[in-house]
Amino acid sequence: MEAYDILQAVESSAQARVLATVIHVEGHAYRKQGAVMLLMADESSLGSISPGCLEADLSAYVPAVWESQKPQMVEYDMRPADDFGWGETIGCGGLIRILLEPVTGELLVNLLVVKARLDRGEAVQLLRTFLDGYSNITYTLCDPDEGMSSDRHSVYASLFTPKPRVIVFGANQDTIPLAQMAVSVGFRVVVADWREAFCNAERFPESETVVAFPEQLVEQLKLNAQDYVIVMSHQFEKDAAFVRGAMVSSLRYLGIMGSRDRTEKMLEGLERPDWLHYPVGLNIGSEGPVENAVSIVAELIRIKRGVRTTGDWGSSAAMGQDIQSCRPW
Repeated sequence: MEAYDILQAVESSAQARVLATVIHVEGHAYRKQGAVMLLMADESSLGSISPGCLEADLSAYVPAVWESQKPQMVEYDMRPADDFGWGETIGCGGLIRILLEPVTGELLVNLLVVKARLDRGEAVQLLRTFLDGYSNITYTLCDPDEGMSSDRHSVYASLFTPKPRVIVFGANQDTIPLAQMAVSVGFRVVVADWREAFCNAERFPESETVVAFPEQLVEQLKLNAQDYVIVMSHQFEKDAAFVRGAMVSSLRYLGIMGSRDRTEKMLEGLERPDWLHYPVGLNIGSEGPVENAVSIVAELIRIKRGVRTTGDWGSSAAMGQDIQSCRPW
């Protein structure tokens, strides 16, 4: 679960009680520094910081943290080789420090401001300054490029960025699992098509939908350098028109579904920027809509995380291979 989903819950639910943030990790851990989860008054939770082995223990701290209205630090050390106290599921072997904070007062106000700024497409840093151990914290918001002064060694910064936007051109049946999967891993998904009967909230309840012809869509969507675009309407002229319009902008990612020959014809006369990927998705030999969705979303995650491999094999285009199941039907 992305931090944005946590912020949505803070904004909309009076049940929100304690925010848990991983602020230090040594060795191996299931989640990295900065991971967050929200512990609720009804003993439910949103997000995770482990495979499930720490959450129950953390929940036991919620009443005391809420009643005291004071933050608390909890440490789990799984480094000793003979420490099997957490059972076989921990699988970490590292040290994790988790800050528990009551979602009230100054923290609550700042989290709501962070949510509002993300909704405007702005990134923001939340700085925590520890004044008395971990029990007394002041909060400051600043822009991501504002550094911390060297004497502020007791400051922890959390960076919040807007949900990355995935735009899928083509609202066919095979887009449904792709949109669902992209939403589930934290992307903001927009499905665009010229056919209102295909492109509607009933078919894509968790995604935004935009209905217009390709030339108008490019203008309406206001594409930017942070956008991930996938072209898969399976109609050559419509795909070509959208691709030509989209490539006027600089994008984070543009993936085109179909065979290499088909896409090469579509791209005649156009430059090939390094953010262009075709055929779309990781080359895993996928077959059918669901496996294609896995392939495509895996590539989106790879690009989002900045993961590169030898020869950039993650892009099937870099391999000069076709994903057979991604050829136009």
